[in-house]
Amino acid sequence: MEAERPLQLAGTINAYCALLAERAGFRALYLSGAGVANASFGLPDLGLTTLTNVCEDLRRITGATQLPVLVDADTGWGPAAPAIARAIRELECAGAAGCHIEDQAHAKRCGHRPGKQLVSAEEMSDRVQAAVAGRRDPASVIIARTDALAAEGVAATLQRARRYVDAGADAIFLEAATTLDDYRRFTAELPVPILANSTEFGVTPLFTVDELRDAGVRMVLYPLTAFRAMSAAAQRVYHTLRAEGTQMNLLDRMQTRAELYEVLRYLEVERQFDELSAGKEGS
Repeated sequence: MEAERPLQLAGTINAYCALLAERAGFRALYLSGAGVANASFGLPDLGLTTLTNVCEDLRRITGATQLPVLVDADTGWGPAAPAIARAIRELECAGAAGCHIEDQAHAKRCGHRPGKQLVSAEEMSDRVQAAVAGRRDPASVIIARTDALAAEGVAATLQRARRYVDAGADAIFLEAATTLDDYRRFTAELPVPILANSTEFGVTPLFTVDELRDAGVRMVLYPLTAFRAMSAAAQRVYHTLRAEGTQMNLLDRMQTRAELYEVLRYLEVERQFDELSAGKEGS
């Protein structure tokens, strides 16, 4: 987290997006629960995916890049503490550098939607303790996400956050903040880093990194920014193909074959295969 402030975490829905983010200069990545549900399963973000689903997507990403990946662990796939501890171990084994776990009830929903239901601060503290107990790598980061701001206000949410820190959280994910003053209050009063969620079309304004830095924020997520842009582009492509019967007018919007090959190191890998084949034939 000291590499830059705030540390920008690029949301990546698959291994290829991870490679693109790495080439763009990002130093850390993020795998969103909504990204797994939406992109891999065509499902809404309503707690419908499993730990196995998330681990599968995570392994593909961590197999393609050495960048640290923060993973959305939703409510921990509990409620029992051993289940939450196991989830953290499984995510760590799949390559997660850290996870965040939240204080919504198990029938969770997007943090920027109305009608969120929260568990008690005591129950969430138990979740955090279970997550901390589950990690095997002491460098693995456990972040407590709180969705309490809209329903309970700043003071009560701060009380929750203090309890989560006491339970062992390494950082606090303040979901659905609406002002920079919200962040300033938390960064001033809590002894751990604060994470901001810069997601589009939600209740949080799209603050710049300079504004978030001035407010003391240490990490910022862009969970589905690329996915939304990709989806809009794909939608235009499909409509154009149906309407025009050709992709000729789309070529200038496409990544070329040469650009794809460069990202994938295609020619280098192909050459290695050829050399191996030649060596086998000569033996």
